[in-house]
Amino acid sequence: MANVAVVGSQWGDEGKGKIVDWLSERADVVVRFQGGHNAGHTLVIDGRTYKLSLLPSGVVRPGKLSVIGSGVVVDPWALLDEIDEVRRAGVEVSPETFRVAENACLILPLHPLLDHAREAARGSARIGTTGRGIGPAYEDKAGRRAIRLCDLADPDGLAPRVDHLLDHHNALLRGLGAEPFGRDELIGKLREVAPRILPFAAPVWDVLDRARRDGRRILFEGAQGAMLDVDHGTYPYVTSSNTLAGQAAAGSGLGPRSIDYVLGITKAYTTRVGSGPFPTEQDNEVGQALGERGHEFGTVTGRKRRCGWFDAVMVRQAIRIGGIDGIALTKLDVLDGMAELRVCTGYEIGGGRVDRFPASAREQAAVRPVYETVPGWSESTRGARSWGGLPAEAVKYIRRIEELIEAPVALLSTSPEREDTVMVRDPFAV
Repeated sequence: MANVAVVGSQWGDEGKGKIVDWLSERADVVVRFQGGHNAGHTLVIDGRTYKLSLLPSGVVRPGKLSVIGSGVVVDPWALLDEIDEVRRAGVEVSPETFRVAENACLILPLHPLLDHAREAARGSARIGTTGRGIGPAYEDKAGRRAIRLCDLADPDGLAPRVDHLLDHHNALLRGLGAEPFGRDELIGKLREVAPRILPFAAPVWDVLDRARRDGRRILFEGAQGAMLDVDHGTYPYVTSSNTLAGQAAAGSGLGPRSIDYVLGITKAYTTRVGSGPFPTEQDNEVGQALGERGHEFGTVTGRKRRCGWFDAVMVRQAIRIGGIDGIALTKLDVLDGMAELRVCTGYEIGGGRVDRFPASAREQAAVRPVYETVPGWSESTRGARSWGGLPAEAVKYIRRIEELIEAPVALLSTSPEREDTVMVRDPFAV
């Protein structure tokens, strides 16, 4: 049985929620392996909409085991609120159906305070974070001062860990002109939440290894996108974790040989939330039309997404650095009715032509896209479930994208509904 990793190939918001949900019906275990509750998935199932931030998409499917790996930073209060919300929608969530890595690092109430204080201090140079404390939590992990889920089971050892943490963060908060966080307040909050969250704690690496040995299909669910990767993205306008499929192994506790197929979710145009370079952005009526048709607002923050033409250079780079085997092309229907479309096939920097996204922030800001114009289509693609249901020009657009990104389309999504999906190749059947 093949195991599949699903990752974004752009700047996130590519429609991973629907694809993961579609694939989760064929999986036995669904694993989140990086990020936090700054990334949202919207699922539409039988006319009902579920908005998930931290819970794996498989949680809404009966009979599936959902897992949060140690590569995720977990806000226990936000997680419990999300569990309560899906329970009210009739979804069963229990320690039998949902597990969290006992060695996962926690997002604490002081982390959002740090996030907001630092963004305010940056002024016009702000990164554009969600303000949910993801970055500061990952910093604590790398700085070896984080509070982990398993620490909540050791009340006597919790106080010295909190003291060590606050020695660092309160000095920073004072330097930013903010109030220091109270020691007793933080310890009290942690002791209060411990009995509610600890029942879900488990040695996830062992749970997953047993599932693998039993031949159960595992679906690894990524968050954000390749160009937000802390190493390979548009640094410093990136997230605080590795978003590529390679992180699926480290962030879950399974070896890299456990991943048999990498599926890159790719929108038929390009969007981005927050600050940072965006070569194909259309700050005009085209971008406005794409945003309105595609309902381009963040699931978590509600922020309006910046919109632009498809960037084949960026996606091709994401495919190469991410080991993507095939893509799931989403939101094709948003392009319906446009007389002509443009695709970025290269970049110009200082009069020279380049075929990659540069690492330098200065060069990223100087990039100018080179476009190829292709005909659009007047017919509707919405709801198509086979190639025969697509207009000829839409098929030509897809084929041209495949040529430019040097990867095949494995799945095609033509609406938010899960059944409106054309399967070219089953990722689980490699």
